[in-house]
Amino acid sequence: MHYMLCKNKVADYAKWRQVFDSHAKAHRESGLHLLHLLREMDDPNTIVFMFKVDDMDKVQAFINAPEAAEGAKQGGVIGQTEVTFLTD
Repeated sequence: MHYMLCKNKVADYAKWRQVFDSHAKAHRESGLHLLHLLREMDDPNTIVFMFKVDDMDKVQAFINAPEAAEGAKQGGVIGQTEVTFLTD
């Protein structure tokens, strides 16, 4: 099984969460299934989330699409999202 672990720093968690949640259907269509969404205790605007991945090719296309960068911008992501792919 494959997973995608992401870490973001955002300007405003509530705003970011609204944008993130609005992409739930696109996540599922890309073969992503949210397993965990956590916030750092010392900095609640730093977010770590993990998806189970059904299809690596679909996920790569999804995260590299211009719409992904636009979504990050709309959500107030600061800097680049850290993305790590994992397997068990």
